[in-house]
Formats: sequence, C-alpha cells, structure tokens
Amino acid sequence: MNSAALMDPPTQLVPKVVQPTQSVSDLVAATRPFAREIRWKSWWHVGSTLAVITGVLACAALAPWWPLQLALSLLGALTMVRGFILFHDFAHGAILRKSKVARVLLSVYSMIFMAGVSYWREAHNFHHANCCDRRASWQGDFPVWTLEQWQSAKPLQRLYYRVNRSPVTIFLAYITVFFFANTLEPFLRHPLRHWTSGASILLHVGLIAGLWWLGGFWVAFFGFWMPYALAAILGAYLFYAQHNFPGMEVLPTSEWNRTEAALRCTSHMRMNPFLDWCTGDIGYHHVHHVNSAIPFYRLKEAMRAIPALQQPRATTLRPRDVWRCLRLKLWDDAGKRMLTWRQARALMAAQPA
Repeated sequence: MNSAALMDPPTQLVPKVVQPTQSVSDLVAATRPFAREIRWKSWWHVGSTLAVITGVLACAALAPWWPLQLALSLLGALTMVRGFILFHDFAHGAILRKSKVARVLLSVYSMIFMAGVSYWREAHNFHHANCCDRRASWQGDFPVWTLEQWQSAKPLQRLYYRVNRSPVTIFLAYITVFFFANTLEPFLRHPLRHWTSGASILLHVGLIAGLWWLGGFWVAFFGFWMPYALAAILGAYLFYAQHNFPGMEVLPTSEWNRTEAALRCTSHMRMNPFLDWCTGDIGYHHVHHVNSAIPFYRLKEAMRAIPALQQPRATTLRPRDVWRCLRLKLWDDAGKRMLTWRQARALMAAQPA
C-alpha cells in the first residue's frame, strides 16, 4: 500500500546498475514454479472473498444491536484488507491475468478502497524496483533517511520527514495515505493519466452517501465508514512494518539488487492462520518481493520449499513489536542499524562540532 505524500531526501539521484550474482539468479529461478497460477483457485478466492465482505458489511449495517454491529465492523475491516490484497495480486499479474471480468471487479474494489488504479500501480511498481535503495526517491513508500541526510536537510524537509514517519500518519491513514496520497494528490498533478484516482473519491463518497440516504447515519457508519477506516490503518501499518522493522537494512550501491533487498529489507510478518487469511498471506512479504508473480496463496508453499527463504527477518503484530517498529526513524550508516530519535540525537551530540 502507499504512504502519505513524500519529500525526497536531500541527495542527488544516480542511475542504478544491477548485477545480480549467480546465487541471486538461482533463488529467483527456484521461485518460478510457484509463480504458476491455479486459475480455479484464484477465482474461488476472489468470489468467496467478495461475498464474505459483502455479507459481513451488510450484517454490520443491519444488525439490531450496536455491540454486534461493532464486532461485525471489526471483522469487516479485516476482510476488506484481504480484498485489497486480491487487487494487489491482480495488479502484479499474479492472479487472473488478462481477465476482463476480474479487471472490472477488482478495479472497482480498489477505487472504493480509495486506491486509484493507475497511480497505485505506478507507485507500487516503483517501490518494488527501488526498495531500500538509498539512491532512489521514496515514491510510494515511507521514506528512510540516513543520519547524514537528516543533518543536511532544511527545516521544512525535516518537518515533512517527521510527519511521514509519525504513527499519527498511520493512524489517520484514511486521510493521509488513501485520500491524499493515493487519490487527491496524483489526480491534481495528472488528471488525465490518473483519472481513476479522481473516480475513487467520487465512488467512495458516493457509496457512503448512498448508505446514509438509504438507512441513516449508523448504517453508513457501521456498514462501511468505520470498517474502511480500520482497514486503512491496518493496511498502512502492514506496509510500514514490512520495510521498517528491527534488523532491516538500507543497502549500499555495491550490494543492492532486488533479491538482496527482498531478503534484507523486507520482513516476514508472523501471524496466526486467521490473520494470515484476512491479510491474504501478505505477511510472507520477503517471498513476495523475491518474485511478485507468485499468487498470494502460494507464498507459504514457496517459503516451505526453498531453504534460502526460511530464515527471514521477522516481526509480529504484538504491541511490543509494533512499538519497536514505530520507534525507528533514521538509518545509521556507521552502525548499520535503524535509530530512534533519542539514539539519533545522542549520536549527533557525540560528533565533533
């Protein structure tokens, strides 16, 4: 998923030349058998997931007791995240490639989710091609600056960086990530190229207004508004923690290639089977970054079959691990680690004037 609008770090971009080693080539080759889609299974997941989302949100809207509406809204938020992962896989060409029916269904779903198809695909492909590469901009990502970049940045640049890495930005993902970054900002920049971003706003607001008109405020609130807001928070945090976690690295030019970035800059989010289902197995994110053509329902299979994928850098959704991820702010080149603001201030204070 996209981050809020990002300001590039104060460094000059340079062309990237990737020369993968033989071991990297072998690993990518080992994943290719798992990139073969099982067509009937893809359709089953799409059909059943959209049916579950519709059923759960309808029950949340119409249930006669507000605590039940609240519980169903929470469940609806989780199923909505799964629905977005299906669109995510379709956009990668991992499932239902060239299916016009799937394109319509999943594109409409993504626009209801306020992720304009054209911009989301553009930003997300850029993310895959440049993950944790310090030479590239951080389009479609949460920015990671080095300590030196922070020290050389201007006050306004520092403010933007702080805002983009603030937990408040994730908590307000409905506005910051999805409304502004995924829809409004790209549409205002390129209205013709990113018309789906503008259409996303109309479709999203129109659905809320329609539910409100048909059933009143609480129908709209429990049946869509609250589930979506919670799904946006969870989706934004998952994307953040997939590339901002204790043990992640920002790779130097000599070591960067897409596979090294997948293994050293991407986490395995360990979850229970229920949450794995709700999040479309996106927790196996290091496998997805090695080969984004693997359907989500084969990521676990690929990890179990390929030894090189079985020792990932991991995190969880436990509160302690969430806190550890959210505290990380700047990359220390000398120490090869992410720093908290307190650690960064201590290092800067210890430097000679």
